[in-house]
Amino acid sequence: MKRREFITLLGGAAAAWPLVARAQQPAMPVIGYLDFYAAEPTGIFLASFRKGLSEAGYLEGRNVTIEYRDANTDTDRLPELVAELIRRHVAVIVTPFGTAAALAAKSATTTVPIVFMTSADPVQEGLVAGFNRPGGNVTGLSIISVQLGAKRLGLLHELIPGPLRIAALINPNSAIAEPLILEAQAGASTIGWRVEVVYASTDRDIDAAFASFEQRRVDAVFISSDQFFTSRRVQFATLATHYRVPAIYSYRAFAEVGGLMSYGPSLPDQYRQLGVYTGRILKGEKPADLPVLLPTKFELVINLKTAKALGLTIPPGILAIADEVIE
Repeated sequence: MKRREFITLLGGAAAAWPLVARAQQPAMPVIGYLDFYAAEPTGIFLASFRKGLSEAGYLEGRNVTIEYRDANTDTDRLPELVAELIRRHVAVIVTPFGTAAALAAKSATTTVPIVFMTSADPVQEGLVAGFNRPGGNVTGLSIISVQLGAKRLGLLHELIPGPLRIAALINPNSAIAEPLILEAQAGASTIGWRVEVVYASTDRDIDAAFASFEQRRVDAVFISSDQFFTSRRVQFATLATHYRVPAIYSYRAFAEVGGLMSYGPSLPDQYRQLGVYTGRILKGEKPADLPVLLPTKFELVINLKTAKALGLTIPPGILAIADEVIE
């Protein structure tokens, strides 16, 4: 072989090496992030989800891609949204906060891993076979919000002692509507309160409910755990202050925007754990081997500014145990 031919051949091979190397590199995994609710209201928790992913070694845009889909509370859209993600060959489907999206994903695939977060009992809802041994391709987090209803009512009772008439505001479309009602009734009966269940599943329903509280002679309001309600937290806080009715909520996000008092799991921590679990599955762990997680961090948050606007004095005992007091 002549020297010139050898150099030409060598140069061509060297140019091809980067192409071969790139072809051998694994494709960047894709996460399907399917939110039953509109993406915007839960956007404040995406940073926590991404933080959990980073703890597992994944950074969006660098070594993982996230495909976002939201149903905007339209159950009928879920099957097609899940199908889109499956066609996109996602490595895992994440369904933050809610059961409907997780069930839609589970009914569509038995092979793509699914990581959920729900306030319902995932065993009763048919998502997993058990907490310790989920089985199948599904695992996640349960924030057990139903069981905290009695605790929230107890805190409200410390703030406003005496026999009262309380309204329990429930989203009838929630998967945990009935358990929430039973929990509220049981908790209220132990402290001598009367409970009237009021349903709301739209913005207009929420407005109408608060407008009716004076006629119903409601002394305080128990706002049930529901992601639709969480997405309307500013509306709730504004109405409660306008109608001067004390209310207790499930999550810190309500107190941050003017809600009187909240007690429940730390949602940012739950979204972080959701990200960690997603990352572990991307690394090869199987959902069947990852137990359903329960929350370990709970928060009592008091908004003193709202208390003053309602003419309420927060007892020292509640202030002493509060995780945060907003002034």
